[in-house]
Amino acid sequence: MNKGPNTRLSDLFGLAGWSKGELARLVNRHAAAMGHPQLATDTSRVRRWIDMGETPRDPVPKVLASLFTERLGRVVTIEDLGFGRPGPSGKRQSVDGLPWAPGHTASVLTEFTGMDLMLNRRGLVGAGAALAAGSALSNSLHDWLQTDPAPDALGGLGPEHQLTADTAAFDRYEAAPVGSEEIEALERAVEVFRAWDASRGGGLQRKAVVGQLNEVGGMLAYQHPDHLRRRLWGVAANLAVLAGWMSHDVGLEPTAQKYFVIAAHAAREGGDRPRAGEALSRAARQMVHLGRPDDALDLMKLAQSGSGVQTLPRTRAMFHTIEAWAQASMGRGQAMRRTLGEAEELFVSDKGDVPPPSWMQLFNEADLHGMEGLAYRTLAEHDPAAATIAEQHAKKALALREDGRQRSQIFDHISIASACFIADDPEQADRYARLALLSIGDNSSHRTWDRLREMYRLTGQYAGYAKIEDLREEIQEALPKAPKAAKGSGKGSGKGSRLKGPGSLNI
Repeated sequence: MNKGPNTRLSDLFGLAGWSKGELARLVNRHAAAMGHPQLATDTSRVRRWIDMGETPRDPVPKVLASLFTERLGRVVTIEDLGFGRPGPSGKRQSVDGLPWAPGHTASVLTEFTGMDLMLNRRGLVGAGAALAAGSALSNSLHDWLQTDPAPDALGGLGPEHQLTADTAAFDRYEAAPVGSEEIEALERAVEVFRAWDASRGGGLQRKAVVGQLNEVGGMLAYQHPDHLRRRLWGVAANLAVLAGWMSHDVGLEPTAQKYFVIAAHAAREGGDRPRAGEALSRAARQMVHLGRPDDALDLMKLAQSGSGVQTLPRTRAMFHTIEAWAQASMGRGQAMRRTLGEAEELFVSDKGDVPPPSWMQLFNEADLHGMEGLAYRTLAEHDPAAATIAEQHAKKALALREDGRQRSQIFDHISIASACFIADDPEQADRYARLALLSIGDNSSHRTWDRLREMYRLTGQYAGYAKIEDLREEIQEALPKAPKAAKGSGKGSGKGSRLKGPGSLNI
């Protein structure tokens, strides 16, 4: 039946620059290399896919996804091509097939990580897609996140889903059933990756995290006892959040957003709604960094409402600090102060009688003050009087920072220096700026460079000071050339489209 043109495939086909005949030949050649020599596609079939909305049979969708990924230098999934996986009848799916049907998360996870690894191996960039708007994500996921997954989603995949997950793998991982010892090793690996990220930034270990996540996706294609399956989903959620955060840290924004959504799905399939909410809060932080605080507020509303009553006070406090940062980016000082007050009350109300999950252990008192300093420093762009309070919180954060949190220490130094520049205290600003420069070269975080560029902008009013002139020269030497914004990365929302600005500060 003619369903009309496949506009997604048509758009990507136009970007790729192939002819229909050329794409048909590439599909046949690539399919043969992937173990399907019997596949025979011709120009007329390609025309029907594009112009008539015909969905090709397996393995063609994943062959096409692989071809477009390599051609465009960014991850292209089956959903991106307009070939959605079949979902439950009657369920509306509004953004890239979201929410995925039960049993499809392992498949999507394995496919996406396989594509990402392919880009890494071939030295491609992988940042050319558009970010989905926060409102679009929250609308599509709202009802799904409010409910618990069906028992069969927790209990394991049926044979038909096991096949789907396995055939989706582009870097096929021959997994076997795993036991508690193997899962404990995976959980320890997550902690190692998390500590490295906090210290050195996401650039150097991102590929390792994505590879580990790809392997876990293979493990999830097998049926395990419920208690092991929940832990595997927890590992998948933690690795996906890390992969997303590391991708965000090095400027791969659409890739990061996809990982955050995968993490939310994995957490929910494991029955951990607070973890799903925290994954979405990462996507919200990303939106503020990209100058889209309105989208961030949409995502935070979903994260807070969908996390459930079991969410610990400290986790809810963290959610409030992100909301406050978004409010500060919009110049809403009164709302920001009220939200930060609620965050402080929630933080102190957490008596610690319930051990925090591993993913919350890095949010401590230092991080609370760091986020408060960030919010006030961001507000100072609209209200300079907030700079003094920003300086106070950032100094408290710095004093409380534990060893191994080098990236956060760099952010603290830059926050203090920036606040001091706004507060007309160039002498103290110069001191803290130079402390940031001492270690920023050892960090792979592009976000530290973004923050440094914002601080450099503030030095302009002191261009006549000899000491500040020297500082400006040192900053210029320390900074790599600013990467060009990913084409289309500011799209997907009719709201704030700027990629960098006062809100593009992050810790």
